[in-house]
Amino acid sequence: MTAVDEVAAGPDGRALSPGAQAALATEEILAQTLHGTARGVVVDSPPGAGKSTLVVRAARELAAAGRPLMIIAQTNAQVDDLVLRLAEKDPELPVGRLHSSDRDAYDRALDPLPSVRTSTKVKDLAGLDVVVSTAAKWAHVKDVEPWRHAIVDEAYQMRSDALLAVAGLFERALFVGDPGQLDPFALVGAEQWAGLSYDPSASAVATLLAHNPELPQLRLPVSWRLPASAAPLVSDAFYPFTPFRSGTGPGDRTLSFEVASAGTPYDEAARSGWGLLELPARHTPRTDPEAVRAVAMVVRRLLDREGAAVSETGPEPVPLGSRRIAVGTAHRDQAAAVRAELAALGAEGVAVDTANRLQGREFDVTVVLHPLSGRPDATAFHLETGRLCVLASRHRHACVVVCREGVQEVLDAHPSTEPVMLGVGVRFPDGWEAHHSVLGVLGGHRVRLPAGG
Repeated sequence: MTAVDEVAAGPDGRALSPGAQAALATEEILAQTLHGTARGVVVDSPPGAGKSTLVVRAARELAAAGRPLMIIAQTNAQVDDLVLRLAEKDPELPVGRLHSSDRDAYDRALDPLPSVRTSTKVKDLAGLDVVVSTAAKWAHVKDVEPWRHAIVDEAYQMRSDALLAVAGLFERALFVGDPGQLDPFALVGAEQWAGLSYDPSASAVATLLAHNPELPQLRLPVSWRLPASAAPLVSDAFYPFTPFRSGTGPGDRTLSFEVASAGTPYDEAARSGWGLLELPARHTPRTDPEAVRAVAMVVRRLLDREGAAVSETGPEPVPLGSRRIAVGTAHRDQAAAVRAELAALGAEGVAVDTANRLQGREFDVTVVLHPLSGRPDATAFHLETGRLCVLASRHRHACVVVCREGVQEVLDAHPSTEPVMLGVGVRFPDGWEAHHSVLGVLGGHRVRLPAGG
């Protein structure tokens, strides 16, 4: 058993604080990365646990130890964010940003940074301590001396064939990712590879561990985003084998409103962290006009009631402005309908998008249109575990879910019937079970919107 498995208690048997628990876990991860002998180290991270902070620290420590490294991220936005974070933490650290020849291939905010060099050719970045790029760009790099170390960020969002394309560029690697998030790639037409060891539709981590089960598998045990009210639900429903805790305790964060009102989903969410606004049961079009308007009205009233958030970051209340609120949906047309409704209500600046596009972001309050609201059936898309996980884990203070009644009955009438593939590990928890688990908790926070909102 590793120290990461035992960090809930210190050497004296006394319970560790979240900060001490996270620090101990991080130290073991870094020790395995810098001094271990395994060719890879896998780190699982819950939402808001500080994946990017770990990547930046590991990169700096490897560079300080005289070990130049490459960093592989999955999108240009992730690459630019890592480069900016590295430059902020260590302005003297030489960092290369390898990019494509496309127009606007990287964030121009990198240009004025004296320690950052950008280029389309890896040879122009030779000798730099750290070189960062996307997996797609690294796949085109040939005829170079392999790096001793690599860090793969968002490793669960990397497809296995993408890892194969870059595996020859490094000797050892640290893989960091969140196993509960959405995959960024489609699985349509991949059945012919199911169960095979070289299945290109599998994630990089799944394939890596299938071929190398002896690799150290560690985890970050604390979420600094999710409040104490949310971490137990998200951990139990989506991370049963890698449980985590919140970095804050009950009462460390509060959400209050200047304008009084009672019996509303916002008050329930402010009190308990969760609110479930149920509309009458009905089968509806995907862009259910009543549900869309209910979502928009919740946001409008959150703004009108002049909310303020207090957290461990400072004693002063922070106004709950539109940029600290997000709306999450399952489909793009639903998001577009909510945006139009919010514009009609004069609520500008609120982030409204699908779970895929909200992934990785955080807000004080989120309003979620439940993926199964108004549906006559529960399809594989709507039961996707990662989709619900993302929607339920973007907030620092509270989450309000808008949903029509009857979802429990839809789930019971449409259990998962996907075919069992030989050689394919069963993903646990599955979406059907996760939805039941989440609804079981939300049911205790059910309210109805009174006339007039």
